[in-house]
Amino acid sequence: MELARICMATSWSRKLSCVLVASLLFPAFVFAAESGASVPRRTKITDTKSWSVRWQPMRVVNGTPVLFRVTAPVPLESLSGKWMQHEVFFNLNPTNNTWFGIAGSSLQVRSGSYPLELKATTVSGKEITFERKITVHAAKYPRIAIQVAKQYTEPSPEQLQKVSQDSSLKQDVFHRVSLEREWSGNFQPPVDARISDVFGTQRTINGKVQSMHQGLDYAVPSGTPVAAVNNGTVLLARPLYFEGNCVVLDHGQGLLTLYMHLSEIKVTEGEKIERGEEIGLSGGSGRATGPHLHLAVRWQGIYLNPATLLGLNLPKFDESSDR
Repeated sequence: MELARICMATSWSRKLSCVLVASLLFPAFVFAAESGASVPRRTKITDTKSWSVRWQPMRVVNGTPVLFRVTAPVPLESLSGKWMQHEVFFNLNPTNNTWFGIAGSSLQVRSGSYPLELKATTVSGKEITFERKITVHAAKYPRIAIQVAKQYTEPSPEQLQKVSQDSSLKQDVFHRVSLEREWSGNFQPPVDARISDVFGTQRTINGKVQSMHQGLDYAVPSGTPVAAVNNGTVLLARPLYFEGNCVVLDHGQGLLTLYMHLSEIKVTEGEKIERGEEIGLSGGSGRATGPHLHLAVRWQGIYLNPATLLGLNLPKFDESSDR
């Protein structure tokens, strides 16, 4: 300030000297002042305290769905993420200016720390990024032994052909990923009944280890109405060899629910379904030990624990303002 006062009060030659002195002391300031350019502002936000990333459940294990809640330091036009090589789609809930996205860790994931990579575009058009590591713990799943008809463990050539056809059909259906979210609010149980078998159980079938149980079994008698757990579109509604009469609902952004061993299907492929709407009747079709409902959750190619999804506190979106 003193230098500026002296320079303003002196002759032209002394003013020139003052400029030279100032250029040595404050080169960036003098350049900006002489060129008329403004000092550039930072466009990349790196302060970790300015972001808020939370998730449900708080303890993440292999095989569990995860709800991410993200609050950014500035208003965003869009937000996307990547976790364990999977795309995470985020939607804004304008009531609290929070972005929500559903993801998941497969049964095969090892315990460790995995980064959630966030990429956003602000309302002013600038791109900002952020990363937060999420710890995945190892879950302990039970083991059981069951008996089923021999045809489901040692299929005939004709049955193997049906299995192969079903596999091709399922791969086609499962690879479809709608970019639009259809779910809204909490997922509800498809039936009101006790759970007879949990997700992740290692099954020994007819004396041989065959598979991991990738769903949730409800002990219901044949003919029990089965409801959609959330809003969605019917991707598949037909009989399959192992699954029996099966319905697959697409809830958007890679999230599917599957309803197996039905005695009757009451929806058609391509039909829009709302949460709580009846989609079929329970039964014992396909590879089943008896009448029950098998509910499975699939997200971008991996099976997740339905019990965890049903317990998440999810936002109910106003579709008119959804982004």
